[in-house]
Amino acid sequence: MSSSSRYRHRRRHRSKPRKKLLLALSVVLALGTIAALSAIGYVVSIAASAPPLDSLKARDPGGFSLVLARDGKTLGVIQANELRKAVQSYQIPQSLKDATVAIEDARFYKHKGVDYVGVVRAAVKNLESGSKVQGGSTITMQLIRNLYISKERTYQRKIREAKLAEELENEHSKNWILTTYLNTVPYGTYGGQSAIGVWAAAKTYFNKSPTKLTLAESALLAGLPQAPSEYSPVRSPEAAKSRRNEVLDAMAKQHMITDQQAADAKAAPLGVNMSTYFQKRREDYFFDYVKDKLYENFPRRVVRRGGLRVYTTIDLDKQEQARAAIASKLAGVGPSSAIVTIDPKTGEILAMASSSDYGKSKFNLAAQGHRQPGSSFKTMALMTALRQGVDPRTTTYVSKPLDFDDPTWGPIKVKTYDGTYGGNMNLVEATLRSDNSVYEQLALDVGPENIKKTAYDMGIETKLDGYPAEALGGLTIGVSPLEMATAYATIASGGVYHKPIAITKIREADGTFLRGKTLPKKLRPQADRRFQDGVTYEATKILKANVEGGTGVAAQIGCPAAGKTGTTDQHSDAWFVGFTPRLSSAVWVGYPDSQVHMLTEYHGSSVAGGTYPAEIWGTYMREAKGRYCGDFPTPKQPMTFTRFNGKYATGQASTGSTDYGPGQLVPKQTPDPGTTDPGAAPADPGTDANDQGPGTQDPGAQDDGTGGGGTGGGGNGTGGQGFDPALYESPPQQPGE
Repeated sequence: MSSSSRYRHRRRHRSKPRKKLLLALSVVLALGTIAALSAIGYVVSIAASAPPLDSLKARDPGGFSLVLARDGKTLGVIQANELRKAVQSYQIPQSLKDATVAIEDARFYKHKGVDYVGVVRAAVKNLESGSKVQGGSTITMQLIRNLYISKERTYQRKIREAKLAEELENEHSKNWILTTYLNTVPYGTYGGQSAIGVWAAAKTYFNKSPTKLTLAESALLAGLPQAPSEYSPVRSPEAAKSRRNEVLDAMAKQHMITDQQAADAKAAPLGVNMSTYFQKRREDYFFDYVKDKLYENFPRRVVRRGGLRVYTTIDLDKQEQARAAIASKLAGVGPSSAIVTIDPKTGEILAMASSSDYGKSKFNLAAQGHRQPGSSFKTMALMTALRQGVDPRTTTYVSKPLDFDDPTWGPIKVKTYDGTYGGNMNLVEATLRSDNSVYEQLALDVGPENIKKTAYDMGIETKLDGYPAEALGGLTIGVSPLEMATAYATIASGGVYHKPIAITKIREADGTFLRGKTLPKKLRPQADRRFQDGVTYEATKILKANVEGGTGVAAQIGCPAAGKTGTTDQHSDAWFVGFTPRLSSAVWVGYPDSQVHMLTEYHGSSVAGGTYPAEIWGTYMREAKGRYCGDFPTPKQPMTFTRFNGKYATGQASTGSTDYGPGQLVPKQTPDPGTTDPGAAPADPGTDANDQGPGTQDPGAQDDGTGGGGTGGGGNGTGGQGFDPALYESPPQQPGE
């Protein structure tokens, strides 16, 4: 074989493997190209499947609802599973912004939502380590994940996330993106509650606002979002410190801080000061009252995580004044007390205070306690008579023991505690003396059902039965101080009933304010004229005289005031309910958990409405009224009296024996019908045997609301038996009932 032939033969043999290699490379290249094109097509198709950013609604990251007092001070937080409050960019320190960028997205200010350089770098790092040590998500992509899409770990999600991140960068500035991210990223969970955003994180870990964070504190917070549990400064302080220092090194490397600043911050202690902000509350009873009102009108999830800002009516100064007044009289004595104050012109609850310890009992005596009102409920009978046109100066009854059968109600048996009676007297004097005998006859004349309606019109909400005993305060269930303050506020307002309200407005999470008619129906203010102002003016004159010279003298405040005392059977409950032109307040005194007979608590004597309750009311209202000392306005529609034909007033019905009993008879002359002074025949407080104030001959004598001997008979007050106090006194209140 020639040399040329051998060369051609060797060349053919060498070219075969080369052709095979080239063919294989061509196939691989083709397949790679197809795969790459397929991958690109896949990515494009997944990206195309992502909805436009402007069609998506940002996920509500949750928050908490904040309850504020009248002056804007915080009462407390209605806690949610996620604690969050968004803040403005200027409220976030630059050190926290820089620390977050340094540790999470160093090229944040250079990319447009997706950091392709960062993705490649992360991929190389992960390949070198054989595990995932870096992620390619930018701050913008993480924000998209927090606000718009799920957190499932799939390639589809990452592709959509990247596409939406680029859209977000086209629509918003870097500052907006970073601020929003810092307001939505989780910083850890403790006690079942997650701190979402920098405000909650700063409050939770350092008990301060973000603006006051130091460099070291900012670095610690910036290191948490990637692994809040692993770097927890509470559970793992050493890991937290190491992570904080890593953040500081990253900041120094990127020339955000100097090496010396980093070193100084590393030397600082963690400084963790776990906050009680989200648990701390003031005015616990009122706070619970407001919370219950919110739960009644909003879904629970909205209240707990709706980011509501609730503006309430409570006056913190009056709260302090109320507690101080109670303490000044009852400290170390034994009984408890509750005070409620209403603004008669608006129905706003200005005070809801008590001497109870919230840590021992969550039961709100002021709003939930239903106790017997005693003779403070006689005002409802007086108002009923006045709205029927009865002249309280010319209408008279005989004060004496009652023992007879009423055609409608059956056996009526009423007497006073010590058997002292006033003989013939008008309604003015009967009110100032708090005479049970006269008021029982009045109740039968004006109609127990009408008294029930009047009580409802004034603001009583608890179910009433319409029995004669109710005119004297003998109720089946009882009433709360809130109800009584509201009822007397209707008199103070000139006959306009205002529904008691605790909330004036609510700001929703989106900034919308709910107030007035835009509030939920049950929270809206309500004002209805229930009585002519002439009717309430006549009642006011009599109740004013009662403070000046009747059973309520201990409630005097040096300015015009009106009110009525009340004491229940065996001195289990004592009241003073009264008002000025601008405030209506109810004071209750008693033992909250049982019907304890307060027979020795008032300096060795019995507690009656004219003792502690009137004294507390006076002490409190002297402060609460402020500088205003004006008198009650005259009515626009003066009352016109009509002839009253009540059968007990006119003597058409028998009231039993004319014997006044073994007690002292205090005869009174019928007052001059022409007098206009509601106190024309004032009772000497020293002779009042029903509800005496300090300085009386018998401060323990009672105004029991049931006449001592009772009224209305047994059998639910419809006659047939003697009076059974159990029918008219609520059972002992247990905490939490």
